[in-house]
Amino acid sequence: MKKPILVTRSSMPPLEEFIEEIKPIWESHWLTNMGVYHERFKEELNQYMGVDHTELFVNGHMALEMTIQAMGLTGEVITTPFTFVSTTHAIVRNGLMPVFCDIRPEDFTMDPSRIEALITERTSAIIPVHVYGNICDVDAIEAIARKHGLKVFYDAAHAFGERYDGKSVGSFGDASMFSFHATKVFHSIEGGAVCYHDPALGKELYKLKNFGILSEEVVDGVGANAKMNEFQAAMGLCNLRHLEEEIGKRKKAALRYQERLSGIPGIRLLTPSAGTESNYAYMPAVFDEEVFGAGRDEIYNRLKARGIGARKYFYPLTSACDCYRGRFFPEETPVALKASHQVLTLPLFAGLETDDVDMICDIVLNRKEI
Repeated sequence: MKKPILVTRSSMPPLEEFIEEIKPIWESHWLTNMGVYHERFKEELNQYMGVDHTELFVNGHMALEMTIQAMGLTGEVITTPFTFVSTTHAIVRNGLMPVFCDIRPEDFTMDPSRIEALITERTSAIIPVHVYGNICDVDAIEAIARKHGLKVFYDAAHAFGERYDGKSVGSFGDASMFSFHATKVFHSIEGGAVCYHDPALGKELYKLKNFGILSEEVVDGVGANAKMNEFQAAMGLCNLRHLEEEIGKRKKAALRYQERLSGIPGIRLLTPSAGTESNYAYMPAVFDEEVFGAGRDEIYNRLKARGIGARKYFYPLTSACDCYRGRFFPEETPVALKASHQVLTLPLFAGLETDDVDMICDIVLNRKEI
């Protein structure tokens, strides 16, 4: 290997475009506190996603934490352990109890058939995750939530730009959180956003991210500092112009993976579900060691030895993390636990060349001529 291939690589606009975009900042000296770029970015996101309301944050995790707080959730929240730790941490840091629902084996999203058995008098909300950009069964989850009077808040960190049955993924539930971290399909270096329906929720989100400040002389809440700055917003505006092109490049690499690895006994690729306009955020492969002859960890090490950075995503389950040992029990979600030992996300980004995909596949398949 001449240079390592990481599991992802941040997409960036042409340097000249970004420099031109940020030149006015040197004239205005307005660097943060909901400036011109912040407001433009918010409006363009509303238009792109086809939603009425969006609030911007310094990162996706603060968007998660503050939306849970703004919703006034209490007691227990039904969620999934098959996610990045941010989801579980945001619940716990709000003083709530995550109740883990197992996942569907076909797409690793929350299994709606298991939700109702977990609902108690202390349940206040359901927080599902669109895993790898696979959209949850939003209709079934919505029906359950309505029946039991629960809020629904989607962790949509993986799903920016997607549509399901013609609807923007940001339109589902009471709110949806998106991460604009540098490793995502779309990013603002760091950043996050929440799409929501109720203007009253937006008012609370604004206050919480800005120290609880309502106006120049009124502070009527206890908030934090989670504002997106102008440079982040400018990067987001630039990247939004190139998003469809970037997704197209990722799709090309993803289709090559599918061509090379589909139909191989013991390997299952998670592909976009019917009705989903995918953003091709990830390339998760599920390895059945008994059938394929090599397990996930062996494939990971085989790639790592050649300078290729695949990722065990998600491992461990959040319920199995050291910080939650003895508090939560991963054996209670056996489908998720099994998936955490079998899934490897292969490198996928807009600049990944077909030859690189072929080399990665050859290593996975252990071809002798490489």
